[in-house]
Order: sequence, then C-alpha cells, then structure tokens
Amino acid sequence: MENIIMYPGDTSKEAVDWKAIQGQHLTAVVRNILVLGSGGREHALAWKLAQGEGAHVFIAPGNAGTAEVGTNVNIKVGDFEGIRKFCLDNEIGLVVVGPEQPLVDGIVDYFKGDAQLQKIRIIGPDRQGAQLEGSKAYAKEFMARNGIPTARCLTVNQTNLAQGEAFLRSLKAPYVLKADGLAAGKGVLILDTLEEAVNELGNMLGGKFGEASATVVIEEFLSGIECSVFVLTDGEHYVLLPEAKDYKRIGDGDKGLNTGGMGAVSPVPFCTPEFLQKVEDRIVKPTLKGLQAEGIEYKGFIFLGLMNCGGDPYVIEYNVRMGDPETEAVMTRIEGDFADLLYACADGCLDKVHYAQSPRTALTVMLVSGGYPEAYQKGKVMTGMGLLKDCVAFHAGTAFNAEGQTITAGGRVIAVTALGDSITEARAKAYENVVKIQFEGENHRNDIGLDLLLTSNS
Repeated sequence: MENIIMYPGDTSKEAVDWKAIQGQHLTAVVRNILVLGSGGREHALAWKLAQGEGAHVFIAPGNAGTAEVGTNVNIKVGDFEGIRKFCLDNEIGLVVVGPEQPLVDGIVDYFKGDAQLQKIRIIGPDRQGAQLEGSKAYAKEFMARNGIPTARCLTVNQTNLAQGEAFLRSLKAPYVLKADGLAAGKGVLILDTLEEAVNELGNMLGGKFGEASATVVIEEFLSGIECSVFVLTDGEHYVLLPEAKDYKRIGDGDKGLNTGGMGAVSPVPFCTPEFLQKVEDRIVKPTLKGLQAEGIEYKGFIFLGLMNCGGDPYVIEYNVRMGDPETEAVMTRIEGDFADLLYACADGCLDKVHYAQSPRTALTVMLVSGGYPEAYQKGKVMTGMGLLKDCVAFHAGTAFNAEGQTITAGGRVIAVTALGDSITEARAKAYENVVKIQFEGENHRNDIGLDLLLTSNS
C-alpha cells in the first residue's frame, strides 16, 4: 500500500482510499498550501488550488485579488527565514513557488537542507536546475549537450567582444541579443540593423541590464510562430499542461516595446497533436533525460518557449516556473483538483494521478497602467469589477488603499480571462468585460487572438 497513492479525485484502478493512507506514506497530508508571489500568475494558481478538496491557500505577499481566494501573508518571496517560520507555524503541507527569483536564489535547496522543512513539499527545481532560466548561456550549453533543437548562438563578454561582433556580421537581420541573467523579462533585444546590434551589444555588456547583461548570448533569429508549452514533472514522469500563445508587444499588431505580456490564448490552433508529439520526443524527453544524467533534482514546472518553424519545434528559452499571463489562461482549462497533481509531483507519483484538460478556449486580456512598460503611476482607484460576468479577473498589480478600495500597484494591473467554445466566443466574452474595468490611464491591446483566427476558422 505504501507505493499506491490516491489523491482526491483519482479514479484509477490502482487507487486506494485517500483517508485510509493518511498517516502512512503521506503522513496525514495537510491541505494548507502556500503560494509565493504577488502577480497574476500567483492569483491564477491560488484560484485553482483553492477549488481543491479541503484546501486552505495562503499567498505571500499576494495582492487584492488573491485576498478573495485565500489569505494574504505579508512576507516577501526572498525572505526565506520568514517563509520558514510561517510554514512551521501554520502546518503548511505544500509550497508552490510562483516567480523565478527565489528558485534561482535556492529556496528549494534551503527547504531540503533544513531538517524541519524537509517534510514540506515544495514545487520547483533546486538551484542548479533553476539555472535553465537563471543563465541563458547555461541553458544553451545544456541544450547542446542533450541534442535539443535551438538557434545557433555565441556567448559573449568583455573578453571576446570582437568575436561577438564578428558573429553578428555572420548572421542575417534581425539580430537577437539576450542578457544572460534575470532581467525582469526585459533582457531580450531584437534589432533590425547590424549597427544597432553592435551598439546594443556594447551597451548591454556595459551594464544596460546591470549584472544580468555582463554576459550576453547572441542568437540567430528563428523565423516562425511562437508558443509556450508547459510541463509538470516529478523528475521522471511528466504531464503536458495546456499550451498557450502570449503577446509581448505593448501595441496592437505586435507594435511597440516588449512587455511582460499583454494577453494569452489557450489552446493554440497550430499546436496540433503531431507538433506536440515532436515537442515531447525532441524536447521534453531529452530535457528530462539530461536533467537526470546531470544529477539535477527537478520537481516542478518547465516552461518551454518555442518557435514553430515550418512544423518543427525549436527552443527559444527555458523558464523554470509557469508563465505570466499564460497561467491566467492555462489554469481555467485544467480540470479536477490541481492540488492533487502538485502533491503527486512532489511525491514522484505523477503517473498515479488522473489529469484532464478542457477542450474549450481561454483568452486573457491584460489591462495595464498608462505609460507601461516605461514609467507609470500607481495608486489609481479601480472600478467596475463588480460588473464582471462570465469571466475571471486575475489581479496582477493591485492593492488596497486606506479606504479599502482596490487600486493599481504595478504596470500590469489585471488580467481578464474568459472561456468559450471558440476563439471568437472567448474573445467576445473577454472584451465585453474588459471595458467595464476603469482606472485612470488604463490601456490594453484590442487584438488578442485575432492572428489565430486566420489559422483556426474559429
């Protein structure tokens, strides 16, 4: 019985009664769950987890939206000691790490190295595994070692700047420059001319993105259509979560500056079963095999940023957590108790749990502050949330003022997500609700999903 685990909702023939095994393998699993983070991704994760059987979700530090589905805790994601104390004081059974920074900083290693925290399940890779996102150069080297398809590249620092400029001259426009380290989603430049690329390479190495761009990865530009595929793995087994397409540019028609994401759609029409099978065979399985071969313990999410080049998938980037705003669309399509899936992931038993996803389409539109992604103001009172219907509004950058009103507290403010039987229906529902939310300077894209209509007939 010790190796047969049933999570609530599991209907497999092998399953045994959940309560009958409490105190054995699962040691009376506590359904107190802590989600780390404060954005739309964390609101979506908390929203989905809160639907689970007996779940009590805490969010640190959370926002005005997460307060509606759980309990906000005033602890920053980098305060490992504060997180430790809270987990022990509140019998936390599962920790879900939302953003990448605490993973890169080694929060999983911190838990594994503490005798009292070791019993608490935590979703995310250790520090070494987190380097797949923490260092673009490391990720590229990992892909090369494991035969994973990606763009040609060269890693450059001040010592081989001349070699970097020569590599740029060997490429065709546009030119792709990536800060090696974490740069809050702003460390990737796509430049149209060689002169711009050479100048920006110097600027990046000179500190444009601080320490994150002390090393720069120059990449060959891949022509195709981008998509994001999300993997949940226990290190051996895995499931593919719903894929998504996000929209990075601030303006309609993919014009203007890059942002953290202005919207998302899931599923993606061009992610056919044949394409996804290629993703599994050429990318997912070699990635997991490579992690195992290098002794990396990885229990968590792998975000595959992909380019579909004529039907073949190439990796643009790895992330070691769920995407934002993709999570806001993806979570609405996952069926069943999501906490079951994460407990099983932490216990190395993903193959024992039933997983299903809705065939419906989810479409997310992000409302942002005026001026974003450059300088913007905070503290603007928001109205209209009580008028929303047939959608979910995931808060990304919100807070409460002294009067208890919801106010803006970030560049990306709130993500309106709607489900429909087609892209057209989901779009209509989402945008009907977007216009109801009002705050000074509000801005959003009006074309989320329109490009996919051309290929889906939806």
